[in-house]
Amino acid sequence: MDLLIVVAAALCGGVINALAGGGSFLTLPALVFVGVPPVMANATGTTTLLPGYLASVWGSRDLIRAPRGMTLLAVIVLGALGGSLGASLLLLTPNEAFSAILPWLLLFATGLFALGPRIHRALSSRFTHGHGLPGRLGVLAVSIYGGYFAGGMGIVMLAAFRLLGVDDLSLANALKNLLSAVLTVIAVTVYAIGGAIAWSEVLPMAIAASIGGMAGAKIGRRLPPAVLRAGIVAVGVVTTVLFFLD
Repeated sequence: MDLLIVVAAALCGGVINALAGGGSFLTLPALVFVGVPPVMANATGTTTLLPGYLASVWGSRDLIRAPRGMTLLAVIVLGALGGSLGASLLLLTPNEAFSAILPWLLLFATGLFALGPRIHRALSSRFTHGHGLPGRLGVLAVSIYGGYFAGGMGIVMLAAFRLLGVDDLSLANALKNLLSAVLTVIAVTVYAIGGAIAWSEVLPMAIAASIGGMAGAKIGRRLPPAVLRAGIVAVGVVTTVLFFLD
């Protein structure tokens, strides 16, 4: 029954990730519900997302371009550094402390999803040229955040690349896919070394998430973006409330 719960969550999470991101709103609570310690649940959930990130990079490889004033190597190095720092910080966080922080992280991630379009519009109207240092610091900061907790990191990544002068949303999304894959590879490596991954759940969840991702790609062509975002925000709100109550 526990396996069915986490596989169902991964399947639905894969669909959500393919539509607009936010699959961790389902996978993390499901792992905690079946008894996986919070820190390990977070690390395991991130691990199951890795195949999807790698597939996204391959699918958008022709759109990947270095942002203004940076090289792709710099993006990769910042992502690797931030991912390793965030993952190490997670391993140093006791389960009790992470349990106390988790509802606030979910609240923050839900807020990012809800305000994502407004954040992008605000940055678009304020910044018309690349801002090198803030953008670089943004890439590093979001990589640290992603290594620690992946929820909502896609929105922050798009904002960071907007600060670097990436105006085209398709190009920014391709860079987001690259950065997500890099920091997640490093973070998962750190998690594995630290023994923070529940490997028995990883393979079935990863397969289910991949199937869900393929289904989500087809569903996404039929549903308006506003409806998708509203649905994901609703899932995030319910999950956040349940964790606060618990």
